[in-house]
Amino acid sequence: MAELAALEDPRAREVNEKRGDDHGVNLSKLRAVAKRLKTQQELARQLWETNDTAARLLALLICRPKAYERDELDAMLREAGTPKVHDWLVNYVVKKSPHSEDLRQSWFADPDPVVASAGWALTTERVAKSPEGLDLPGLLDVIESEMREAPDRLQWAMNHCLAQIGIEHAELRARALDIGERLEVLKDYPTPPNCTSPFAPIWINEMVRRAGESRAG
Repeated sequence: MAELAALEDPRAREVNEKRGDDHGVNLSKLRAVAKRLKTQQELARQLWETNDTAARLLALLICRPKAYERDELDAMLREAGTPKVHDWLVNYVVKKSPHSEDLRQSWFADPDPVVASAGWALTTERVAKSPEGLDLPGLLDVIESEMREAPDRLQWAMNHCLAQIGIEHAELRARALDIGERLEVLKDYPTPPNCTSPFAPIWINEMVRRAGESRAG
């Protein structure tokens, strides 16, 4: 904890706080600490219990994802707090857990929009990697009816799912593009140069174009 406190950078904290993250540790430096520590499950549990954001991020880098029970992961998600802890927990731990599909189904229907956003993130992963058994037209129905009014984190996760369906599934691409055009979610999102806009129609068309170029090459 003392080492993490020494890595505190006021400028990094200022940038992070604009995104809802209450820590000031440069993530490259945090990853360097994790690389030195290697996997230490017991230390990871202790760091998580501190309730400190930087410590929790470090915990997620040094933990053993398959060591967590289903209910433990569910509790961790509900107390994750900041967006970065939530995202790393889903992407670095839950996605590698044998409980990921069970949690995906449970979280997807959760009344808490932040918890539901994790269910959508796991669903997006399946859209890309193992769509068998998913009702993709049904997902588009939900997105079409609910995404525009959804709270920010849930809206972002639904939008990612919409884009992924359009990118990966040519037979549904026209419908995904149409939904994106009509709902206009994230249409005006400020996008840095050389980055792809999160507005689904632009995102879908750009990824499909790149895939076509790589196949042609």
